[in-house]
Amino acid sequence: MNSDSPETNSNSDVNEPVTIEANVAENATVNPEDANNQTQTTAPNNAGASESTEIKSLKAQLDERSSQYMRIAADFENYRKRTLKEKDDLELQVKRNTITELLPIIDNFERARAQIKPQNDGEMAIHKSYQGVYKQLVDSLKRLGVSPMRPEGQEFDPNEHEAVMREPTDEYPEGTVLEELVRGYFLGDRVLRHAMVKVAAQKEDSPSEENSQSGETST
Repeated sequence: MNSDSPETNSNSDVNEPVTIEANVAENATVNPEDANNQTQTTAPNNAGASESTEIKSLKAQLDERSSQYMRIAADFENYRKRTLKEKDDLELQVKRNTITELLPIIDNFERARAQIKPQNDGEMAIHKSYQGVYKQLVDSLKRLGVSPMRPEGQEFDPNEHEAVMREPTDEYPEGTVLEELVRGYFLGDRVLRHAMVKVAAQKEDSPSEENSQSGETST
């Protein structure tokens, strides 16, 4: 009886460490389902962070492209307006230069009409002939936007008139345009050629009038 007890104790002592190591190994073993769940949880987090970074990058690129587009569109609009203005200015300048060259011809027709007085039927026929040409020329200028000035009786305006003569008078206020010597013209609302005019000046008292006034005062 006593001899069996030591063997039993000996066996229990030997088996006990084995049981502890087995428990440790069993506890250390990772459950495949838990590992899979952990991997699946980590993967979406990493994917979400990557997608967020990519979205921010794409948004920054979109903002940059939008800014570039707006700048290009603004530059193109300014270029379009500038080229249109330059085109209009060039057309206006060409028109002004061409019409200005024709104005002396108009002046000569008007001088001829004022000075030539037909004396017979032949002269009247010639007169009507060149007056017909004059009318065609004037009508063509009207279609181009040319209109004559009518400054007589108006106040002198240096923006439209050029004073080449001054006439003392007490019939009109000083600075009134008395006569248009060379006709001026507008092209649209702009001055094409200034009118050369005679302007009223203040009339000075003559010496005889001053003497008569002084004589009346002395008496």
